[in-house]
Amino acid sequence: MQIDGRCHCGNIKFRFVIEPVPRTIPARACSCTFCQKHGGVWASSPQGALRISIANDEHVNRYQFGTRTATFHICKRCGVVPVVTSGIGGRTYAVVSVNAFENVPAAMLDKAPVSFDGEGEGERLARRARNWIPDVRYAEGGA
Repeated sequence: MQIDGRCHCGNIKFRFVIEPVPRTIPARACSCTFCQKHGGVWASSPQGALRISIANDEHVNRYQFGTRTATFHICKRCGVVPVVTSGIGGRTYAVVSVNAFENVPAAMLDKAPVSFDGEGEGERLARRARNWIPDVRYAEGGA
């Protein structure tokens, strides 16, 4: 299954590929303060692949907080956060915002709240390495 997504203005785009095609897509509504304020609901697949394309890198803010182990890619023009990445062991992992999906019926999303409070940094990175998208590449010209 190929899922296209983007920020509102289209500066940050992604193509998320999940194989095999799922019946539903788990979507985690994170309870951290940043995600609460931005309506962050994230999807990933440990067998997935992600291609990120950025039209103008000058219009992307990369924000980190807390443990500084995740980078939120925020479009400066429209304010949308379509992608979050995390560097673990020399590899980039990612989750994508289901709110940025272009071609997925809402009924296919299995939304559930999730809290990572009390999780240590090592536990957090291990969880991401197990569950986030492991094949992340930027399109030529993307950063």
